[in-house]
Amino acid sequence: MASIAVCPGSFDPVTYGHLDIIRRGAKVFDQVYVAVLNNSSKKPLFSVEERIGLLKEVVKPFKNVMVESFNGLLIDYARTKKANAILRGLRAVSDFEYEMQITSMNRVLDENIETFFMMTNSQYAFLSSSIVKEVAKYNGNISELVPPIVEEALRQKFHSFLSQQ
Repeated sequence: MASIAVCPGSFDPVTYGHLDIIRRGAKVFDQVYVAVLNNSSKKPLFSVEERIGLLKEVVKPFKNVMVESFNGLLIDYARTKKANAILRGLRAVSDFEYEMQITSMNRVLDENIETFFMMTNSQYAFLSSSIVKEVAKYNGNISELVPPIVEEALRQKFHSFLSQQ
């Protein structure tokens, strides 16, 4: 039986921290679905389509990684992919409490899908999409935080946003 993992997130935008987890997960699992959450309660900078497009570009080197979006419960999406694992990245202890609650709920919903936590590389432990957006908004250097295509997309997004004000 193939090992199939779902790596969920908002990826608004994808960072080198995300890519670290995806790359390492692709070495462990036969197939990894990077699942972009379409969360209606959040106001993302990038549309779901834009996030999928950026992710597809940056995961091209990983032949066993697919990028899709989903609505609803992660566990339902995982079932549709016949996944036996959910892959989550942890940056710090502060991430663990929230992730433990989600994992416990997912286990109640389907005990056959295990959650695997992977510690991010220490050089990305501070990194979040929110921090990247804040730095990019004020034209700070984000070249070591995101792939070049994402850096360019952020520059364009904030340039058009500032032009409208």
